[in-house]
Amino acid sequence: MRSLLIVGADHLGTIPQKLIELGFSEVTHLCGRKVQMVKREIPENVDSILVLTDFINHNLAKALKKKAQDQSVPVYYAKRSWCSIYQALSKCELLCPVHDECKQAIKH
Repeated sequence: MRSLLIVGADHLGTIPQKLIELGFSEVTHLCGRKVQMVKREIPENVDSILVLTDFINHNLAKALKKKAQDQSVPVYYAKRSWCSIYQALSKCELLCPVHDECKQAIKH
């Protein structure tokens, strides 16, 4: 199961549907506006986190980065545009169709 936590932005429009089309089985969204969001933990079922940088406060971004590092969850940063999101996630192993082949080639 590949699940993604999106943090930032009030409304995502068609972004969750496009992410599901890319192969994510679960997309969870936290708007990140409330001060109390800093205290929330990362859900256990999350495989990676996407931070929408133009819609998140610095304290939350910093706390989220620290929690993600502690849990070994990769964090990707993008603006709230599909092009930016796709570019950020295309660099990750979750979407790369030849990731396993590349890992094998590097080992040999």
